[in-house]
Amino acid sequence: IELAPEGTGYRAKSRFARFYNIPELMNMFKEIADIKTSDQLKLPVPEAEYETVVLKPTEQQKEIVESLGERAEVVRNGGVDAAVDNMLKITNPESKIAVCAEKSYEIWKDTAAQKSAQLIFCDLSTPKGDGSFNVYDDLKRKLMEKGVPEKEIAFIHDANTEAKKTELFGKVKSGQVRFLIGSTAKMGAGTNVQDRLIALH
Repeated sequence: IELAPEGTGYRAKSRFARFYNIPELMNMFKEIADIKTSDQLKLPVPEAEYETVVLKPTEQQKEIVESLGERAEVVRNGGVDAAVDNMLKITNPESKIAVCAEKSYEIWKDTAAQKSAQLIFCDLSTPKGDGSFNVYDDLKRKLMEKGVPEKEIAFIHDANTEAKKTELFGKVKSGQVRFLIGSTAKMGAGTNVQDRLIALH
């Protein structure tokens, strides 16, 4: 940044096109910013009970994984049309979706009186609504098959304006929407729906 020759203000002398060296960028940022970490601020945070669900593969699953590796190699080498086979189809974590649906359904059922809400973070695929397979719609379908009403399940992607986002967050806070599903990027900072929040997946 340099002072404009006219003395009327400042102008950018150069700008970053791309910056690959993140540690160096952070060091530059620290020269102009006062950074406080969470342990320094000692902000009150809720206590959480963490549970990691580990699934052991069966012999059949091991064979399937081996065949998936062969399919992935064909896809990588361009040996198949993407409409026929692709990496999303190959990496479809069917059993993980089922376990997530079961765990979150049990919590939904146990907290019906409080109308507690749950956030499910999913960075695999996006909801398309065109009938093609994606993790979002599959998870929603599994929850509905267990008895969760469709109106209680929402995708963060549906709130594509600030007004819609505010409305959606209001529904989660009031207990109308009890499942909010979204990616880490879309549902990270700024998603203030913690009033009824009981679990994160």
